[in-house]
Amino acid sequence: MLDKINLEHILFLDIETVPEKPSFDDLDDLKKELWEQKSLYQRQDGISASEFYERAGIWAEFGKIICISVGYFHIKGDVRTFRVTSFHGDEVKLLKEFKNLLAGHFSGTKHLLCGHNSKEFDFPYIARRMIINRISLPYKLNLFGKKPWEIPHLDTMELWKFGDFKHYTSLKLMTNVLGIPSPKEDIDGSMVREVYYVANDLDRIITYCELDVLTTAQVFLRLRNDALLREDEIIHI
Repeated sequence: MLDKINLEHILFLDIETVPEKPSFDDLDDLKKELWEQKSLYQRQDGISASEFYERAGIWAEFGKIICISVGYFHIKGDVRTFRVTSFHGDEVKLLKEFKNLLAGHFSGTKHLLCGHNSKEFDFPYIARRMIINRISLPYKLNLFGKKPWEIPHLDTMELWKFGDFKHYTSLKLMTNVLGIPSPKEDIDGSMVREVYYVANDLDRIITYCELDVLTTAQVFLRLRNDALLREDEIIHI
């Protein structure tokens, strides 16, 4: 039961990713060939590998992480706060900083990671990029040999499925049906590559990522039938 989980034991997170290079032409010949092969099954007729490269950030083999935002609850008596922060910029640096958080404050056996569609995207993407960058996996992301009930991961989209494994629900749709105020976002996921490489506005991406973390926490609270966070309970650090 979700209401039995201590909120302070959950680290909510979201990541933002972009293609590893600004454009297809920046890849070496081998990587171009590999991208053509990898993207072939998704590209519609008439769409070249070069044109489709703007979506390369979806795959850890062809993308990179530019921001990991996290949020966690702090509860003391009747006072509840939700603290949000981000690791951003150089990928190796942000991955090491995130790993240090998992190895420190959130290293306990009761601590859980939570995101939206995170079991399919965020968690494996982070793990793959750590391995690519020669960073050893922290316990929370190293799933080898673990039984399903030993994996310390929660996923709000999976919780909403209730066993319907074919069902996909976006975070935005969940906020709508659950009556959660929609955050005022000025970009969406499809715009992150352009904002990063063209507008060169990482701060805008960080804000967007942190809003998704907050929204995921709000969805989790609704799934527990808890009161939603108020503005005065949210702290950016």
